[in-house]
Amino acid sequence: MPINYEELMAMKSEGEEFSYGDRESMLYALGVGMGRDPMDEAELKYCYEYPDMRTVPTMATVIAWGQRTLSKADLNWVMIVHGEQKLELHKPLPTAADIVANGKVIGAYDKGADKGALIVSETEIFEKTSGDKLCTLTSSTFARGDGGFGGPTEGAPTPHSVPTRAPDMSCELETRADQALLYRLSGDRNPLHADPKFAAAAGFPRPILHGLCTYGTACRAVLKTACDYDHTKIKGFDVRFSAPVFPGETIITDMWKDGNILSFECRLQERDVTVIKNGKCTLAK
Repeated sequence: MPINYEELMAMKSEGEEFSYGDRESMLYALGVGMGRDPMDEAELKYCYEYPDMRTVPTMATVIAWGQRTLSKADLNWVMIVHGEQKLELHKPLPTAADIVANGKVIGAYDKGADKGALIVSETEIFEKTSGDKLCTLTSSTFARGDGGFGGPTEGAPTPHSVPTRAPDMSCELETRADQALLYRLSGDRNPLHADPKFAAAAGFPRPILHGLCTYGTACRAVLKTACDYDHTKIKGFDVRFSAPVFPGETIITDMWKDGNILSFECRLQERDVTVIKNGKCTLAK
């Protein structure tokens, strides 16, 4: 069945409760590559329960994993691709919290019967005890098999423009061959990232790294290179996914700094492929 635009735009979920602890915060940090050098105290602060333990800002994308805004949407789920991810942090993520998530669909755009549909959803996450808003997540889902439903064709979010000059700084981070197996323990158990037979059926020679793991690795690169590992300096983190990474490949993050905006893109050392485009990290002023 084609998408029913009115029903899709009315979809929301409210008051869903989740919780996480320092174990989940450490597991996420390890999943995006932190702690490879156990003598690196800057990264150890994300992987060990120091009194001043820190959290990777992009962990916001997994603390309410399973939130159900789009769960009832009549989509061709085999053809779904995560297109963009945006994050606005209203305060630094605590290392442990009970949280409440409210989600809704905020846009649906028809790219054509042979081009798919773009669905934009928003999730606001609050600390349950204080009621403080922790973060706002905006996710764009590219439904490749659901175009031609008659919805708006204009008005979709425009990507951030990255400068054309040479990068001001770059950071090279290798991924491990088993990294997807570790990262999936933070929530996304899609067999595409673990099962060789499932990956082959999807057209890949081997399981691929989660897009959100690449996203977290880019955040690690920014923390390392531009923030002196101070997680409180990151207020926003937006990307457009452009190609998959195979676990074991090396991700090079190129960065351009203009005031409190750090633009970035991620490419692979082993292949001439850009895996994240139009990256925008908003830094504390």
